[in-house]
Amino acid sequence: MEEQQRLSREELEKEVKDFRKEKERVRKIIGQIGGKRNLQNDKYINILFLIIVLIVFILGGIFHTIPITLSLEIGVFLVSLKVAYMINSQEKVNHFQFWILTSLEFRLNEISKNLKKVEKRLEKIDFEKIDKGE
Repeated sequence: MEEQQRLSREELEKEVKDFRKEKERVRKIIGQIGGKRNLQNDKYINILFLIIVLIVFILGGIFHTIPITLSLEIGVFLVSLKVAYMINSQEKVNHFQFWILTSLEFRLNEISKNLKKVEKRLEKIDFEKIDKGE
């Protein structure tokens, strides 16, 4: 009995270590994909696109240094680039969410298997107690 407790304690400590490693790995991935650094970059990219579009429209519409149709075409092109960038960013987020859900499903399956093993052990212990007459 004492050996089983020691064994289960060692297994529990191993599970805790594995959980901590997994948690650190997830933190690193979150930082790479959707961390504050990317939010800051997105903010700068949004401001840059807005400034460029405004400059092009001002040069074409107010100062007439470039034809108005050209400024509109450049503006539409820049907005199209921005939409493509936003789609790419959303694609990264969707991939990350899929990865997280897959990882959770895998862990749930592992936990379910472990739970079944524990239930079998408990049933075995109960049967041993019944056989001993306790």
